[in-house]
Amino acid sequence: MSENNLPISSALNKEQRRKKLLIGLAGIVGIAGVSAAAYWLVYSSHFVATDNAYAAVEIAQVTPSVGGTIGEVLVTDTQAVKAGDILVRIDPTDARLALAQAEADLGRATRRVKGFVANDGSLGAQIAARDADEKRAAAQLGSAEADFERARIDLKRREALAASGSVSGDELTRAQNAFASAQGNLAAARAAAEQAKANRSTALSTREANAVLIAGSEESNPEIALARARRDQAAVDLERTVVRAPVDGVVAKRQVQLGQRVQAGMPLLAIVPIQQMHVDANFKEVQLEKVRVGQPVKLHADIYGSGVTYHGTVEGFSGGSGAAFSAIPAQNATGNWIKVVQRLPVRVKLDAKELEANPLKVGLSMQAEIDTRSQN
Repeated sequence: MSENNLPISSALNKEQRRKKLLIGLAGIVGIAGVSAAAYWLVYSSHFVATDNAYAAVEIAQVTPSVGGTIGEVLVTDTQAVKAGDILVRIDPTDARLALAQAEADLGRATRRVKGFVANDGSLGAQIAARDADEKRAAAQLGSAEADFERARIDLKRREALAASGSVSGDELTRAQNAFASAQGNLAAARAAAEQAKANRSTALSTREANAVLIAGSEESNPEIALARARRDQAAVDLERTVVRAPVDGVVAKRQVQLGQRVQAGMPLLAIVPIQQMHVDANFKEVQLEKVRVGQPVKLHADIYGSGVTYHGTVEGFSGGSGAAFSAIPAQNATGNWIKVVQRLPVRVKLDAKELEANPLKVGLSMQAEIDTRSQN
């Protein structure tokens, strides 16, 4: 009996050990699951991450403000430059000639206005002379009127006496001639008086017109101001023949060549301000529920690997998804439609010191993780 019971007891022991192992394994799996859930609820659920992120920056396009022939190119692609450094020189010959012409025009305008000022005194003297002429003509008119009245009375008397034969025909004729002469002199005196008055009015109008030309100070005179503005514009155009870097950065996309004829606004090259680099991280729309501006971000660049960590902050959100701004936007108003989770670009500002220590280039791949625990 004892020999037959041994196999049965051994089998029971093995079954019990197996159950214990299974229970222990289940316990371990349960503990691991609870731990993972707790880790997710307490920590991991507060972070969102993406590897669809790229370094970006607002590139400065360098274009000339004036046209001309390229006389010198001082930079090449990949060269670092500082704001104010000379990049390109345009042949200044045309600009110098334009400046010289503008300065000559300014001098001519200044002399012309000074002539107007000097002419004002002459016009004043002319008005005084015309006043005297008008007074003289008025006196002559008065004299002619007196002579005419005397000749008229004299003729009237002679005509009355001629009827009675007291006055000879010759004397009557002389009286008639004197009356006709006095009448002509009166008409001439009246015309002279009108002419003197008109001459005075003309002189006054001329002086008033000249006064308008010299109104205000010489510096504020419109003619001089216009010539000065053209001179200043020509000076600015001459200065703009030297094209300088607008920002610190690295030269890229250089297209300009020595001897090339360029027009104002034509692209010459670009400057990438790498010290102002930021990251555009494209998160899925379902990840952005708790993301707010100002939240901290940790980033890694593929070029440096996980050994270099950048720290940044969420600076803002794009106004639309990438699909909305694509060259050919998706047309979802169709019968066969499949929902696609969209991505929204999130702009991340980088720490300037970290960026200086480990510079980035436009378009480099990044990995971004946002800590959403801070709800600003």
